[in-house]
Amino acid sequence: MRGGVLGRVFPVSEGSVPELVRAVALEAERAWKQYAVPGATGPGTVPEIARAISPTDREQAVRLMARPAAGDLAHPGLPRCDPAHARRTAERVARLLGRRAVWHTDIGDPSSGMHTWSPVTRHTFDGAVAGTGGGFTVVLVQVSED
Repeated sequence: MRGGVLGRVFPVSEGSVPELVRAVALEAERAWKQYAVPGATGPGTVPEIARAISPTDREQAVRLMARPAAGDLAHPGLPRCDPAHARRTAERVARLLGRRAVWHTDIGDPSSGMHTWSPVTRHTFDGAVAGTGGGFTVVLVQVSED
């Protein structure tokens, strides 16, 4: 695996969802910069991140949080952790944020069988999920290279 998953919890007062996704994406880029394709670029501004993410529902957010936590975007057959454990953890995060939480992601609808996304980093593969509720924003970003 060439990359990783980074999650952060912020008080909502620390910024908008695009600002916080950008902060975690930058941190992920720094943490796994040795794996990025030389010269690769990605969104560099908060408005670009805002255009890359879109609303999603709670159930989809849980699925999208569990998937990158359990596996690798570039190498789906390489498990990071037990998928059931990843699912339980994602469900717990969703419960802690509450039923009124608002969710966003850069990942397209996986029911099509295709993995589509709008990048939030300079890495070849990435996935971001963010939820806001209960006074907090949770952001999860995975980056990966093949």
